[in-house]
Amino acid sequence: MDYLLVPCGGGGLLSGSAVAAAHLAPGCRVMGVEPETADDGARSFRSGRLQTLEGHPSTIADGLRTRSLGRLTFPLIQRYVADMLTVSEAAIRQAMLFLWTRLKLVVEPSGAVGLAALLSGRLSAAGARVGVILSGGNVGPEDFCRIAGAGDQPGGRRGL
Repeated sequence: MDYLLVPCGGGGLLSGSAVAAAHLAPGCRVMGVEPETADDGARSFRSGRLQTLEGHPSTIADGLRTRSLGRLTFPLIQRYVADMLTVSEAAIRQAMLFLWTRLKLVVEPSGAVGLAALLSGRLSAAGARVGVILSGGNVGPEDFCRIAGAGDQPGGRRGL
C-alpha cells in the first residue's frame, strides 16, 4: 500500500495502525483523519504540541469527539504518521451513503472519515494503492438515515 487512511479520536487506532504499518509496510504513508470540527489531532500534529479543544466538539462522528489526543498516543503519531487530514460533515455523510448504497455496508460516521477523505479529494491518490480502515457499525437504521440524509429516496420511497 502507498497510503493507509485511519480515523483519529484519542489516537489509539491511529498510533497502533501507524506502528504496525511502519514495521510491516515501511513505504506506506499513514494518514490520520478527523472531522473538521474536532481537529485537535491535526492541530497537535502541525504545532508539535498537544492541543486541547475547548468544550465538546460538534460532529456527527461521535466516536471522534475527543478533546485531545492521548499523552501516550501523541508521540507515536508524531513519529509514525505522515500527515493528518480533516473532512467536512457533508463528506462524512457522503462516505456513509456511498458505503451503504455501493458496498452494502453500514458504517458509523466515525468509521467513515477515511473514505470521506478519499472521496472528497482531501488526499490526492490517483494511481496509488490506498487502504482505508472502516471501523464501527454502531448506528441504528433511523439514525443512519437521519445522519446520511437517506430519509427521502428517489421515487418517493421513504427510509430504508
